[in-house]
Amino acid sequence: MLNKIIIATIITLILTPTIKYLIEKYAKSTNLYTRIRGGTPRGAGLAPFIILILFLPTPYNLLIGIMGILAFIDDILGRKRIKNSMVEWGQLARGLGIVIISVLGYPIMGPSSIIVAFMIQPLNIADMQPGAACTTIIITSLLIIIISLLKNQPIYFPLLILVTCIAYSPLDYKGKIMMGEIGNHSYAIALGLSFHLLGGFTTVLTFFLLTTFIIALIRRENLKKYIQENLRIKNPTLGDCFMDVISGGGLGDLLRQLILRDKKFKVKNRILKILGFRRLLHNPH
Repeated sequence: MLNKIIIATIITLILTPTIKYLIEKYAKSTNLYTRIRGGTPRGAGLAPFIILILFLPTPYNLLIGIMGILAFIDDILGRKRIKNSMVEWGQLARGLGIVIISVLGYPIMGPSSIIVAFMIQPLNIADMQPGAACTTIIITSLLIIIISLLKNQPIYFPLLILVTCIAYSPLDYKGKIMMGEIGNHSYAIALGLSFHLLGGFTTVLTFFLLTTFIIALIRRENLKKYIQENLRIKNPTLGDCFMDVISGGGLGDLLRQLILRDKKFKVKNRILKILGFRRLLHNPH
């Protein structure tokens, strides 16, 4: 196990700056290179994606591989709409990934597969701020390792997640690269699988909510600013941040549009405001 962990760490350390260089040199005019922060490669998560599918056992690496490929399609196509519809190609690829992981993962994990598939939502929101996704992955994988040791369970799975993320992270913390969908989606599925291996459905659900809360805490200042300035929700609470992490982004807003249609809700109850229902029920359309 130790040899694999060391090799995976070294390869990630080499691959990450290499992919950054290749994107900057050959893909600067594509969606893999964003103008954020003066220009940032956003597909650098390809490095840990490759390591995860090479070093994790089957069938878990296959689930990560499927989601990663669909996520990379999202990275490449960006926010292009499908002809005259309100659906973007990226949203379609992401939604298809959720369905496929839920279905193919069901014989392995049962209903846990659905929550594992939806792990991509909070990790995607985390990746919008330098280092936020890395911090989340490091904290949660460390927790899984500690609990696994206490329960005398194998730690290879969460340890691989931890070391690859640490090896990848320096440039991400500096804002020089972004994981992109391929990176944050792959780590999301990997984390979800490690939650399941630790304790089944209850553990997956608990850590899904905990992961979302950690991201809301890490990103709370930026999220509060976004919610107040862009969504016109006054004095947003930590609950609003939590709901934005768990249900925000393009896919979340598309679902709101499909479910709520033209309905608007005005939340006045103080408890519901604290819990974030203003953000949850906010209809952007």
